[in-house]
Amino acid sequence: MANENLENFWSLKVEDVIRILKTSDNGLTSKEAQSRLRIYGPNALKAKKQLNAYKLFLSQFKSPIILLLIIATLLSLFLGDWVDAVIIFSIILISGVLGFWQEYSASNAINKLLSIVQIKAEVLRDGVKIEIPVEEIVPGDIVILNAGDIVPADGIVIESKDLFVNEAVLTGETFPVEKEKGISPEEAPINQRKNALWMGTSVVSGTGKELVVRTGKNTEFGKISEHLQFRAPETEFERGVRHFGYFLMEVTLILVIIIFFVNVVLKKPILDSFLFSLALAVGLTPQLLPAIISVNLSHGARRMAQLKTIVKRLSSLENFGSMNILCSDKTGTLTQGVVSLQSALDLSEEFNEKVLLYAYLNSYFETGYSNPIDEAIRRDHKYDVSGYTKLDEIPYDFVRKRLSIVVKWRVENLMITKGALSNVLEICTFVELGDSKIVKLDSVKEKIEEIYEKHSKKGFHVLGIAYKNVERVPVDKEDENEMIFLGFLVFDDPPKPGISETIQNLNNLGIKLKILTGDSKIVAASLAERIGLLQRNILTGPELKKLSDEALLKSVMDTDIFAEIEPNQKERIILALRKRGNVVGYIGDGINDAPALHAADVGISVDNATDIAKDAADIVLMEKDLDVLIEAVKEGRKTFVNTLKYVFMATSANFGNMFSMAGISLLIPFLPLLPKQILLTNLLTDLPEMTIATDNVDDELVKYPHRWDIKLIRKFMVIFGPLSSVFDYLTFGLLLLIYHANEVLFRTGWFIESVASASMVVLVVRSRRSLFKSEPGKYLLLATLSVGAFTFLFPFTPLAKIFGFAPLPIHLFLAILLVVILYIVTAEIAKKVFYKKANF
Repeated sequence: MANENLENFWSLKVEDVIRILKTSDNGLTSKEAQSRLRIYGPNALKAKKQLNAYKLFLSQFKSPIILLLIIATLLSLFLGDWVDAVIIFSIILISGVLGFWQEYSASNAINKLLSIVQIKAEVLRDGVKIEIPVEEIVPGDIVILNAGDIVPADGIVIESKDLFVNEAVLTGETFPVEKEKGISPEEAPINQRKNALWMGTSVVSGTGKELVVRTGKNTEFGKISEHLQFRAPETEFERGVRHFGYFLMEVTLILVIIIFFVNVVLKKPILDSFLFSLALAVGLTPQLLPAIISVNLSHGARRMAQLKTIVKRLSSLENFGSMNILCSDKTGTLTQGVVSLQSALDLSEEFNEKVLLYAYLNSYFETGYSNPIDEAIRRDHKYDVSGYTKLDEIPYDFVRKRLSIVVKWRVENLMITKGALSNVLEICTFVELGDSKIVKLDSVKEKIEEIYEKHSKKGFHVLGIAYKNVERVPVDKEDENEMIFLGFLVFDDPPKPGISETIQNLNNLGIKLKILTGDSKIVAASLAERIGLLQRNILTGPELKKLSDEALLKSVMDTDIFAEIEPNQKERIILALRKRGNVVGYIGDGINDAPALHAADVGISVDNATDIAKDAADIVLMEKDLDVLIEAVKEGRKTFVNTLKYVFMATSANFGNMFSMAGISLLIPFLPLLPKQILLTNLLTDLPEMTIATDNVDDELVKYPHRWDIKLIRKFMVIFGPLSSVFDYLTFGLLLLIYHANEVLFRTGWFIESVASASMVVLVVRSRRSLFKSEPGKYLLLATLSVGAFTFLFPFTPLAKIFGFAPLPIHLFLAILLVVILYIVTAEIAKKVFYKKANF
């Protein structure tokens, strides 16, 4: 394929482009498409990450500390200490295998979930229309485009019907541009290439066919992406985790350097001191944190999938748990979403056949995006329109808020306009009364507004219909003037059954619902009253335009309903709410919802949404139902809480035990634990924490939004770390001063107390409730009890000697058990006091 001849494809005839690409009007064959996919690669800006088990396994050992430990162990092996070297290698390998297994399972699960909500495109293959993932589109494909679709690749228009495309992502132009078959000058700038389509742009209205010329990184959008970072913005939780990790690593680095040099000064073996310091670092650094977070998120995503909710961006789950404001349109979310046409009225408020016929003609011939208004008109009323011929269309857009159709009827060219009442009235000069009499609009404007307000107060959605004869075709937006207002279209979309209870449930979860709608203030207020939504204030789009950003910041929290708003105003409202310190969710499914979905902390869409909305969303509901969303929010909060549990665990017993080990090593003439014993301790204390994703979450922790609180975690660490060390030093005193333990007995006793206390305290810190009033998950409980039992029994097994342990006298054994029990009781009391002072 001579694609080098297509550098300026917009300046060529369609026939020439087809010939150069060696394709046809019926598209490619499946066999040829597969061949081209191998040549050009996937149609994606970033190569899809293939789950490489080999690389994922090796990544478990990429920590600099682990690498240093492996090097030091090799040195130990070289010096003849092969038993210790093999043991250390084995422990490192087991830890790596466990981490690999968890991350591999998590990654596989997420890939399967994401495939459910894959963006697809309709193409011609073997002359037949089929849907394929956009990644499989290749040069030479013919793509069929409809309103709401994302243009999947760069190409040329080969067929169009009122095809309007939003190119703001490339050109910055706000208004859609019409695309049609033809030739553009070679030197034409991108916004003037009327026959070309570009990846990443979106179809606003109409239909068309595109011949694909460039895919992936070869597209205009792909070239831009090479110079941009497409990393998603860091969430508040991710930022907190990163800062916490840095803090622990700084403490670790300082402590390890001091311990190593002090041990060398005390004339302990240099290699042993180095290995001891590195093993200590392994115990101190939160190296499990990324894996725990990944497993927690994937486990949460799988549970949410069972609730008909697909998580596209895993990190958004934490924001989901933090969400305290939900912004939503009303149609299909608060209402049933099945619009019905109640009546077609003239100014005498009588049913008017002409109003209904003109409304039907307008809806029948429109080719824009699918919407419930036009579907209701076409579904509920049928007319024979064989005598009418469509001549032109001015598609609906979210600024004009109206749609015009030009049809030929006998010798007349009739323009019929339908849309929001105020937007239709602004282009009208005359009004047709019920007896066909034509009068000036000004003489009956008050009557029109009275009728509109009367029906709107009942919760009906009222549109206007107007017409005029035109002489020239085609027409454009400027021709929408001096029209004759004909009448009203009255629609009903009743509230969903049980929506009042659903809104109350949201309030009970600490989530405030705000309605963002293009409907009139009166209709929105009526709906709010019907569903029991408290109205502190209603702000309209025109009022919003007059507000400065500072004024909006002051009023946005006290406003529950935003009516008559434009798409860009939704984005402005959401940004204002975020600036006020809220975590904001937005649920939307239309073409005009994409900016708001991007602006929100959590963008929520539905599976049958337009491509552009689904692509912009973080979370996709398989059903547009707030009840489904409520259950998903609960799961998001459980995931958030379980992730925080590991952070609390890492800052309590684990940190305290390692700190104690570092301190005692300065006071005794031998290492308190050998490197292999430290690594075994670290492995055993990690095992219960690996099951934290399956743990139960107390009901009260699901009832309110959660935020990352680094100050609370630091306070927790300052209290529970030293508390753990107090009982460690109690154990040291017991071993050295009372039992006068030698090296082997000291290490054995300290190993048992260290592992048993670190694993059992997990059951304490996992909940704010009393230890006996919060039921742990079965896997966490099993892992904790198993590790505790193994630790007490291990010194009596044949493996104990290899690790440098020996059986303890029964009275010492019981004394250490008593210390562990005392520690658990004290930690339980400290927890109660801590949360009481922290006002939790």
